[in-house]
Amino acid sequence: MTIKEKLKKVSTATVATCLFKRGLKNQFIQNVRPLKPGRPTMVGEAYTLRYIPAREDLNPIEVFKDPKHLQRVAMEQCPPGAVMVIDSRQNARAASAGSILITRLMVRGAAGIVTDGGFRDAAEIAALDFSSYHNRPSAPTNLTLHQAISINDPIGCGDVAVFPGDIILGDDDGVMVIPAHMAESVADECLQMTLYEEFVMESVQKGEAIIGLYPLTNNKNKERFEAWIKAKE
Repeated sequence: MTIKEKLKKVSTATVATCLFKRGLKNQFIQNVRPLKPGRPTMVGEAYTLRYIPAREDLNPIEVFKDPKHLQRVAMEQCPPGAVMVIDSRQNARAASAGSILITRLMVRGAAGIVTDGGFRDAAEIAALDFSSYHNRPSAPTNLTLHQAISINDPIGCGDVAVFPGDIILGDDDGVMVIPAHMAESVADECLQMTLYEEFVMESVQKGEAIIGLYPLTNNKNKERFEAWIKAKE
């Protein structure tokens, strides 16, 4: 399996624990949620867009006529399989994007989009076959509050540092950022953690106590887990 295929089988909760064991405590993007819960797990490399506060003389509606407007350029350049991550300064008073741009991103093959601000046309975006995360719906156009200033630079999103190429993983709990250089080892460890958690859940549902089982500190449980794995092969 590829790294992405492995990560699609694990949860943000498992990744959070795995990263915590490695000393990383602040990789969960704060105050974002999926527009449509229940979608498959989102996984992709981060491709970033950064906003700064809009200044009125630089952001009249006419700037959208500029073919080099960075918000539009980002939508056309985000690589297939990537997740666009937008630094909206945790400000959802104006939209980070709307349904037309996000539909274009979907058609171009992106894996998803995340903003710590809000999206307009939220119901339309939720109806798309596309993973999208935001803080809350927001009707005003981005120009009223945000100026797109850079593409694919390091950003902050929901109090988390996001570097281009980091692996973004999203599920119904929210969005985790996995540093690119440790993505492979995290994926492997999380697959094993997920397998053990499946074993634990089956055991707990049968009435077993968690002491010595979760976390695994009892050798008898280790032997039972190894036998359980062999039985599944």
